[in-house]
Amino acid sequence: MQPPTTIALYGALNALYNIFLASRVSNSRMREKVSVGMGTSRPLEIASRTHGNNAEYLPLALVLLLIAELMGGHSAALHALGGGFLVARVLHAIGMPRKAPNFFRFTGTAVTWTVIAGTAVWLLVLRFTT
Repeated sequence: MQPPTTIALYGALNALYNIFLASRVSNSRMREKVSVGMGTSRPLEIASRTHGNNAEYLPLALVLLLIAELMGGHSAALHALGGGFLVARVLHAIGMPRKAPNFFRFTGTAVTWTVIAGTAVWLLVLRFTT
């Protein structure tokens, strides 16, 4: 069995992106002088929720992609799903500070959910056809 190199790529890229989002929260905390919670800072709240939202979806997406790769899922599909997930998370972050509804946040959310649901369905297909 081959090692899961495709998911290693997207796991690493998403981990670095998540650290980037976390650093935005830390920088906002220092700038706004808020140690715990949000205080009354809207920029801190946005940075915190952007990071939190990413951290909420990231583990599930990566676990599903890892299982798909371990079950022999095709590399091109894994790249499409993994790359789509990362792009979706960036779009979502771009949209977070903008007035809702907006294209970036909507598209980021829709693609995130589509990648997770699509990977889950793909896993069921792999499970019952291999």
